[in-house]
Amino acid sequence: MATLSRPRTAPAKTSPAKKVRSRDGLWAAFFLAPQVVGLVVFLIVPLGLAVVLAFMQWGGIDEQKWVGFDNFATQLSDPMFGRAVWNTIKIALITVPVGLSLAVLIAVALNSIKGSSFYRVLYFMPVVTSSVAVALIWQVILADGENGVLNTSLRKWFGITAPDWLGSPEWVIVSIAIVTIWSSLGLNVVIFMAGLQTIPPQVFEAARIDGASALQTFRRVTLPLLSPTIFFSTVVAVISSLQAFDLIYVLVDPKDNEGAQTIVFRVYELGFRDFEFGMSSAASILLLLLTLIVTLIQFAAQKRFVHYDS
Repeated sequence: MATLSRPRTAPAKTSPAKKVRSRDGLWAAFFLAPQVVGLVVFLIVPLGLAVVLAFMQWGGIDEQKWVGFDNFATQLSDPMFGRAVWNTIKIALITVPVGLSLAVLIAVALNSIKGSSFYRVLYFMPVVTSSVAVALIWQVILADGENGVLNTSLRKWFGITAPDWLGSPEWVIVSIAIVTIWSSLGLNVVIFMAGLQTIPPQVFEAARIDGASALQTFRRVTLPLLSPTIFFSTVVAVISSLQAFDLIYVLVDPKDNEGAQTIVFRVYELGFRDFEFGMSSAASILLLLLTLIVTLIQFAAQKRFVHYDS
């Protein structure tokens, strides 16, 4: 009896579109791999090790000892760490509002004049300058006595005896804030000018037709439409001010002036001067938590003053 053979089906062919997507996926993975490896090796792994080390007592070469939350309790009760936190907060409270306010005003002024590209380059030059070079220049400007450019000028032109900007605990925070604002002003100006470019000119024309003055246009039109850019710059500026270290270290040398000590400098001291790597890691984790809390507060508050286009 003859058996019926089942007809053979042709093998399924891969569509050209699937081949293209598969090839694009491989190329995407190839180009993303260095970034992913760098993220894991230089960020995620060190962060995990720092978290683990924060619960240990370790001097670098001796045996690691688990101490639980003792490192955190020691830092929270340490007057030096508390002073560093307060100094860091004071720097942020001065530099963020003053620096961003100046940047907004300068960006609005430059946006309405011709040849603004030249001024953008001029304002942006301190941003691309090494922070060490910036600190050394301002050391000469703010130096006390006859060597200080600012003090000498104030005494010669106005007869004012200026304070010791970098040596006085009362004025060192102001000096740090001035230098920080000057060095970061160009970046914020460029960001705000980019934000102003996205505002349709018809909006300003409508405000002018309605009889709004320049101040009213700035308050009622420019600031609300620029609020997403202001919010972004505020978050970045706050995080940057909480992590301030290199410029302050060269400008003032906080180990000789407790009024200039910041959280990051305290982390540096504990780790590389006292070799208390557990304490240093605990202080860095506390800085991370402080930054996270402040950022979450900013994101929660943005609903009240940030206006996004629907």
